[in-house]
Amino acid sequence: MLSGWFHGPVGILIAQLVIILALSRGLGFVAARLRQPLVIAEIVAGIVLGPSLLGWLAPSVLAAVFPAESLQSLKMLSQVGLLLFMFLVGLELDPKLLRGRGRASVAISHTSIVVPFALGALAAPFLYARLSSPSIPFVSFLLFIGISMSVTAFPVLARILTERRLLTTEVGAISITCAAVDDVTAWCLLAFVVSVVRASNVGGAVLTTFLALAYAAGMLVLVRPFVARMAARVATRDGLTQGIVAFTLVLLLLSSLATEMIGIHALFGAFIFGAIIPKDGALARLLAEKLEDVAVVLLLPIFFAYSGLRTEIGLLSTPGSWGICGLIILLACAGKFGGSTIAARLTGLPWRESSAIGILMNTRGLMELIVLNIGLDLGVISPTLFTMMVVMALATTFMTSPLLRWIYPGERARDLVATRADEGEPFRVLVSVSHAETAPGLAVLGSALARSSTEALLALHLVRPQDRASFHLRAGSEAQEALAPLLARSAALGVEARSLSFVSGEPAVDICRTAEAKGVGLVLLGRHKPLFGGTVLGGTVRAVMQEASCDVAVLVDRGLSEIRRVLVPFMGSGHDRAALVLARRLLESSGAEVTILHVVSPRASESSKRQRVLVDELFPEDTHHIRLSIIEHAHPEEAVLDEAKEGYDLVVVGVGVEWGLNDALLGRHRERIVRDAAPSVVVVHHALAAAPPVTESRSSSERPASVAEAL
Repeated sequence: MLSGWFHGPVGILIAQLVIILALSRGLGFVAARLRQPLVIAEIVAGIVLGPSLLGWLAPSVLAAVFPAESLQSLKMLSQVGLLLFMFLVGLELDPKLLRGRGRASVAISHTSIVVPFALGALAAPFLYARLSSPSIPFVSFLLFIGISMSVTAFPVLARILTERRLLTTEVGAISITCAAVDDVTAWCLLAFVVSVVRASNVGGAVLTTFLALAYAAGMLVLVRPFVARMAARVATRDGLTQGIVAFTLVLLLLSSLATEMIGIHALFGAFIFGAIIPKDGALARLLAEKLEDVAVVLLLPIFFAYSGLRTEIGLLSTPGSWGICGLIILLACAGKFGGSTIAARLTGLPWRESSAIGILMNTRGLMELIVLNIGLDLGVISPTLFTMMVVMALATTFMTSPLLRWIYPGERARDLVATRADEGEPFRVLVSVSHAETAPGLAVLGSALARSSTEALLALHLVRPQDRASFHLRAGSEAQEALAPLLARSAALGVEARSLSFVSGEPAVDICRTAEAKGVGLVLLGRHKPLFGGTVLGGTVRAVMQEASCDVAVLVDRGLSEIRRVLVPFMGSGHDRAALVLARRLLESSGAEVTILHVVSPRASESSKRQRVLVDELFPEDTHHIRLSIIEHAHPEEAVLDEAKEGYDLVVVGVGVEWGLNDALLGRHRERIVRDAAPSVVVVHHALAAAPPVTESRSSSERPASVAEAL
């Protein structure tokens, strides 16, 4: 009855795409909360839509939404998605990964192929007798079992490394290099295995192998230089025209067609073509940005759904079948984890790092499904064995993240390579740049604060992880673009700034940890755009203020280019005192004129008669740069806004309810100083403020008697 709703094949296909995408993304949200990669959700979504769950619970719905005659359309779309995806995988493989670590990486990666392949070969007679047919050549079966055990999911591994900030560590660098070598080796072996299976005799296999080698040589010698010249012309995003994209896709399809005609599968041609594209220029990155959303978001989930429709958990209906499935999982883990771990240990790595590499290399995910579908299409493996292998791929991928957290804890800050600063070391400023447009003002203020120090200004950019497969290729360029304006402006001001960037899913936590690791005295943030009507000092900014072990300053930049006149509102809180300290640093480093605006209520004016004398104690060497202004006003923020109109470059104000900036009121208070002040504003939060916050009901006798006393 449901099939009549769709009015033909097009309606059925559209309904299938809607269901596949909605379920994949919905489960993807759950997987992210469980700190699992998206591929886990997509594999599970495919199984849910297949006979394993939907067909078991509602077979009529499965027959209506996924009728047998529609599966061929899904298969063709999934193959197009796989071609694009394998092209993207090739784009991610960078030969530079091998520099400096080739020997260890090749040893570990080849061991992680040989050992599981050998274990799979040993298990092949047992599996062949129970799960295969005599019509299938045993050699072909053995080779496919070995390859299925040997694959590592390079894209999933790259995603896990970037999310867990391991990509720039020794463990991450070795793992990603091993996965790259592993992928190339495994796909070459798979091409050979497919050629053997498809060839009718030994002569045919030899011819296929010869043609495959000739194809690879032609791609390297003829096509690669041509593509390199094309890449040299694509210097910017505007340079990657639709014509170039179309021409690249034609070359991709021709490469895939060539390998399909040779007999080693079209996916191998897509992979090789992506691998030969130069990674130095912008072509690889821009092509990935153009293609991966369609490939990964739209077409790849179709492949998972198609795989799920071919996966029948019900075939594992006996304890014996589940026992064989468990044996396959055990052998797969023993081969990959055990082989990689021991090989890494023999290269000189400690056991903990070696174990982490073994866990990462045991990730299979999508690459395993591709191999399994090829084997099932060729008839080498049975549907029952296919289902067992899918369960193995799901289990080995699922266990990666929790095992890595258990075996290799504390990896989040390992790439910082820093120790806590000792007392008496120079004052450091950590400038966190979220957007390039905030960098110039931050450079001016950060350079002024750090100018008197012999230690360099630290410029930090955190890259938010994304679902894109080629994300790690763009993370470095994104950080360079964000930090370039700050580094250039700091250099022009005569201050050395050192850059630091990494991937972070929890920016507030990582800003605080970086500040602690580097021993900085001040964290300087730019203004973050409020979401859904939130406050300027909310979100990440507020979290950093609450968690940082040092003072935090937030710059609301309105064109800050130099610091000549500084206004410091003061009523006596610990945050006000931190604002005065910051102003004193500006005075010492740049000779700025500082005006301290002491706002008192009308009934407390007599308590401020001693202020002029005590300011001399605060700045004894620079009294000619200090001006104290005592104002009676019932509304302190109004007094600050009025004074700020008198030609100041910067207002430095402490967080506090008296200024409309108290934490407890964020989200419902007006933040008028931040929003309406004419000059740029710096909001200062003191991490160790001992004095209770000043409230408007606080009596004059409870306020600090002077600025000097406050400090």
